[in-house]
Amino acid sequence: MALVSSWLASTYASAAAFQSCPAQQNARQRTAAAASPAVVRMSADDESPGIGRRALLQQGCAAGGAVSLGALGPLAQPAPAFAAETKTWAPVDLPIISETAPILFDIDFDSKNPKQGWIVGNRGTFLQTTDGGKTWTAKSFANLDPDEEINYRFTKLSFLNGEGWIIGKPAILLHTRDSGESWERVPLSPKLPGDPYSIVALGPGKAEMSTSAGAIYTTDNAGRNWKAQVRETIDATLNRVSSSGVQGASYFSGSINSIQRDADGSYLAVSSRGNFYLTYKPGDEFWIPHNRETSRRITAMGFVKDRMTDGLWMTTAGGEISKTASTVDTQQINIPFDKLQIRSGGFGLLDVAFLPDGKKAWAVGGGGTIFKSSDAGASWSKDKSGDDLPTNLYKVKFFESGDGYILGSNGIVLKLSAGRA
Repeated sequence: MALVSSWLASTYASAAAFQSCPAQQNARQRTAAAASPAVVRMSADDESPGIGRRALLQQGCAAGGAVSLGALGPLAQPAPAFAAETKTWAPVDLPIISETAPILFDIDFDSKNPKQGWIVGNRGTFLQTTDGGKTWTAKSFANLDPDEEINYRFTKLSFLNGEGWIIGKPAILLHTRDSGESWERVPLSPKLPGDPYSIVALGPGKAEMSTSAGAIYTTDNAGRNWKAQVRETIDATLNRVSSSGVQGASYFSGSINSIQRDADGSYLAVSSRGNFYLTYKPGDEFWIPHNRETSRRITAMGFVKDRMTDGLWMTTAGGEISKTASTVDTQQINIPFDKLQIRSGGFGLLDVAFLPDGKKAWAVGGGGTIFKSSDAGASWSKDKSGDDLPTNLYKVKFFESGDGYILGSNGIVLKLSAGRA
């Protein structure tokens, strides 16, 4: 089952292949003073399954740089001019000493102590801050052998009132009750459908976990027992409703690219091919598939506010972004979206965050692109903070403190301090 980790790795591999082609490097040299460094340095465990690094580079050159960059767009294309370009995000210094930078997958802060935060990534990357993100230190898990730990991709974490959870691949679940001072490994059943994909801390001993197959489980005793919330996996649902009018459902590859949970326990997932998406609400017996309103592949989706019914956003290949105009009815196969005006220059948009005020929003994507909206997404202006960074930006999150963070390839992290959003 493909996780977001494999999708990110193949995305970065494509970006590196694109920049390795002489023709594209010459084109980029014509738009910059010097050739930009590769977006990410690769090693064997970052490559796409079944494709060697040399073969991928050769494929990228032979295709003229068009290999599965897809949503990232033409990295060599000059960015369009914007009226009020600003630079508000600052790079964060991380204690990364390896020659090849890790892929960073998630960041979270503890609601009990907002100064405490964590970042997780591949090769056993586990970083902690105790001063609100000013400084970070590398940590390890006492119950994992160092030679074993480096093989893990820690992909998601969630903290609430001093209690935290981390999931990763190969399948692993870790739990702390003391704000990360100590961790216990929670056994997972080998019969678990799919790989652990997302985890959300809900209270003392309580959490909700989802898998790459669309299974959802809850626990109220720190992971000793889990209760299934969905009667069947996404694969089983689509086999049953493949003739229901959802385009692309019959081509479902058995996995999803992303899965998100809102404040009420509703879920949103995007198929790994990006050709349709699915929703689930507590009480439903199965996932409901939905058509996308465009021929372009879905790059990412998310919630406009804390609840799915309040609105969804969607980005698609080529740097387009759209948003639902009214209350979301998940019983509709075709949920209406309105296209928003953003001059992305062809760079793919990989994540969007709407702030609680409902007006301010940030979008990030390929080539270090960052955009800001102050009118609920109706218009966007470019932020230049990532223009000179050799990175693709793929996650943007804001926390109760008001601070915002962006994660990117090549081990890049950017921070926006509270009050500057």
